[in-house]
Amino acid sequence: SLFDSPAERYPKARQSVQRFTVTQLGKCCSRTENNLPRYVVHSYNFFLFPSTLGVTDVEFTLSASSIQFLSHYGFDYNKFLKDGIPYMNEVQETILRQHLLAGSWKVSSALDRDVLKKAIDEVTCWIAAAEEDETMILQNLSGYQMFEVQLVLRQALQRVWTQPLGDQKLMVKKVTPQHRQLLENSPHDCCQEEFIVLSARGFTNLFQTLVKAKKPLVGHNMLMDLMHLHDKFYKPLPESYEEFKRNIHNLFPVLIDTKTVTKSVWKKWPFPRVSNLLEVHAVLCSSNLNPKDPACPVIALASDCSRYAENKSPHEAGYDAFLCGSVLLKSAHLLLCQSRDDAVEADPSFSQYLTVLAEYLNKVNFIRGGVSSINFSGEDACCQHPPVLVVHVRGLPGLNERQIYEEFKTLCRFDVRRLSKNQFILLSNTFKHVRHVLRDYRHHPHLRVSVYRHWRHSPSVNCLLQ
Repeated sequence: SLFDSPAERYPKARQSVQRFTVTQLGKCCSRTENNLPRYVVHSYNFFLFPSTLGVTDVEFTLSASSIQFLSHYGFDYNKFLKDGIPYMNEVQETILRQHLLAGSWKVSSALDRDVLKKAIDEVTCWIAAAEEDETMILQNLSGYQMFEVQLVLRQALQRVWTQPLGDQKLMVKKVTPQHRQLLENSPHDCCQEEFIVLSARGFTNLFQTLVKAKKPLVGHNMLMDLMHLHDKFYKPLPESYEEFKRNIHNLFPVLIDTKTVTKSVWKKWPFPRVSNLLEVHAVLCSSNLNPKDPACPVIALASDCSRYAENKSPHEAGYDAFLCGSVLLKSAHLLLCQSRDDAVEADPSFSQYLTVLAEYLNKVNFIRGGVSSINFSGEDACCQHPPVLVVHVRGLPGLNERQIYEEFKTLCRFDVRRLSKNQFILLSNTFKHVRHVLRDYRHHPHLRVSVYRHWRHSPSVNCLLQ
């Protein structure tokens, strides 16, 4: 709603983030080559799936329209469900460690329980007749099943030792209690707590590496992305909006939202007004944009990312990450050119681009709200709107917000709130629309539209005056 301040929007978005999971995450990093304005880009695409090892079974919602949208663009749901990389936040990791320490962890997957039961039956039948140091091989153990089978067998049978062999195979060996004690103290035992947690953290390990690197984090319209990063890989989202902002700033001190940057670029250059990331990239890479500028950065995909050079893959996370980085470099170069009357010196460095982007750092785009962006390194700007309009209804009893919205939507788009029994507030983000409504409804027989004045229209002020 256009009526939302960032603090009012946050709890709404928080509820959404808590309901949904992350299916795919893209990461794109680049480096300059031979000190030239040429960036060699490495783009990565990760399928993710919540960790299921010894933690509370994660429940999430699927949106039918989102599934349809992603399917249209070739999203591989089998890869997401079967091969998705696990992840967990710090609270889930703490719970897992507590269960491992107490030996009270449980297998949450029904499929894994069936595999576990079969393995226990096989080993129990075998060990009764097995000789010391004799071994057997368990087959077809995938993912967490390898850990779960080992933990259960070792806990239940004191004369058993286990060792993964790779290719989904597990060796089970009959040993003496003394030999087992020596093996348990070995630093190479794959069932030690740290190895299990390392595996369960999965993608979270890479997230923690990115946090430690303290590199600028670039996204496009990235508020929801930041909320998901916080909730899925760091900690559950706090109730406090200000605490969320502080946490994100501590994790990523430099944020750059290309949506915020390009909104400024559109105001300074006569480009087609587009907002879709793919369209923004196409406009900035068009041949009529600085065609003779030798200092303009050249962006090349590394050889191991050639698929993106040959084919467009819109809405695939790794490809979108590549587009986002390219948009940033192209936009930064335009702003650098605009900041200097003469030609840009040859081979501008990335630090020069960061300098010209200074006013946009940590300003994340805020969609349809009271401010244009959220400031993650300070106080948000005060909400600024075109004049608020009030509609006074005469002779049409019982109108509701939806009917008022339908009345005005053909002319322009407003958000509507009821003010009193026969009065409604209209809020737009465009001055032009406000002028049109005031002009076209000047002589309407049933709807009187005027600019909202608090002293005149506020129900609390009217009550006080009465």
